[in-house]
Amino acid sequence: MSSKADTIWTLVRVRKRDSVEAFLQRFSTHSGWHMKKNDKNRGPLAQNKRAHRNYDLLETMEAGIMLTGTEVKAARRGQVQLKDAFVELRHGEPWLLNAHISPYSHGNIHNHDPERPRKLLLHRREIDKLVGRVQQTGLTIVPLKVFASGAWIKVEIAVAQGKKLHDKRQRERERELDREVAEARKGRW
Repeated sequence: MSSKADTIWTLVRVRKRDSVEAFLQRFSTHSGWHMKKNDKNRGPLAQNKRAHRNYDLLETMEAGIMLTGTEVKAARRGQVQLKDAFVELRHGEPWLLNAHISPYSHGNIHNHDPERPRKLLLHRREIDKLVGRVQQTGLTIVPLKVFASGAWIKVEIAVAQGKKLHDKRQRERERELDREVAEARKGRW
């Protein structure tokens, strides 16, 4: 059968079940028909859990990332690690360093290098804002998570200030106290 015949047969089947409007809405170009069904609303592909523990996050923003084809396929499978990753500004451009994207399992000899530097895509005024913030002493840029936004892979980055050891201990004590209070309340009710 040709593709035209397939389309007509699909329309006939759809009319039996749904209205034509429902069919067109399901397969329209603006709703992302070329992507997987749950791709838009899926959770993060990778998270940097250490960032919340080791840094005070001052400001977050979303950035695009330049990836090769096999990197995109591996990232969509969740094979990304941001454990020791950070963002560095080189010649006025942000680069994601030490982010590990595992080689794609079905890739060929042109598979990507897992630890290569990857350029982040931001508007010029956002880059200028980052440069201004990072020039302050003690501030750095860390990636928080990698996620799919439609057909694109994006990174959430944050301007952060490193926590001292006593800050981490104080936060842990506060959590313990909160946990004890919650247990006491639970026992009361």
